[in-house]
Amino acid sequence: MAQKPYIIVLGNEKGGTGKSTVSMHVIVSLLRMGFSVGSIDVDARQGTLSRYVENRKFTSDKMEKPLPQSEHIPLLPSTLSLKEDAIKEDQKNLEDALTKLSAHRFILIDTPGSDSSLSRAAHAVADTLITPLNDSFIDLDMLVRLRSDTMDILRPSIYAEMVWEQKKRRAIRDQGSIEWFVLRNRLSSLNARNKEQMEDVIQALSKRIGFNYIPGFGERVIFRELFLAGLTVLDLEDCNIPITLSHVSAKQELRNLIQMIRLPDVEKLAA
Repeated sequence: MAQKPYIIVLGNEKGGTGKSTVSMHVIVSLLRMGFSVGSIDVDARQGTLSRYVENRKFTSDKMEKPLPQSEHIPLLPSTLSLKEDAIKEDQKNLEDALTKLSAHRFILIDTPGSDSSLSRAAHAVADTLITPLNDSFIDLDMLVRLRSDTMDILRPSIYAEMVWEQKKRRAIRDQGSIEWFVLRNRLSSLNARNKEQMEDVIQALSKRIGFNYIPGFGERVIFRELFLAGLTVLDLEDCNIPITLSHVSAKQELRNLIQMIRLPDVEKLAA
């Protein structure tokens, strides 16, 4: 019996949190470990991951030794006027894409920074969900409502409730579970009070809402610079790009991320 692909979803309902950057780095990490990877961009209208993949192919085509690539599918949301029909079409399009990529060991899905039936459908098929979160209370509001004077947690946000809804759907559909990780992204190197408060709130929130917390990536210009060439910090040596201390730190952060999300077969490889 063929092994079922393991599905990783990058999701939240706020743009600009680095989902596509994290997506590409996870994809390339798995590819360079020797796994086959499929990728789906259900935010094809914005298309950041799709452009990242296109940029990577363009760079690779000019190289003597090609860069490892995922098999990529962009998906646009349904344009049907009736909501129920649109939801059914979105579901079918996602199922068709998953079927097409079913020979791969891993499938990574990048979702939009907004609520949609296609995004919900993607969340519902996740084995692992990674939610990047910029290190600010504006972005934290996506997960939780806080009391402004005491920082006490009042209630989960609409997005957190949506994730729990998809967890229940997944359990009912196939008795599966969704492992949820919140990744603090673009961390400042300065030990500011805001940073310490974020740490305290997220640690408390992880226990209350039920996600795993990952310290994440620092704020690095290198991540933005690599996008235009479709590269990641794991590709620098192949492209003869001089390695800096910032690159070394970024690679270590990526290794920590891959280790902490505990993907099947990856743990065996690291053992």
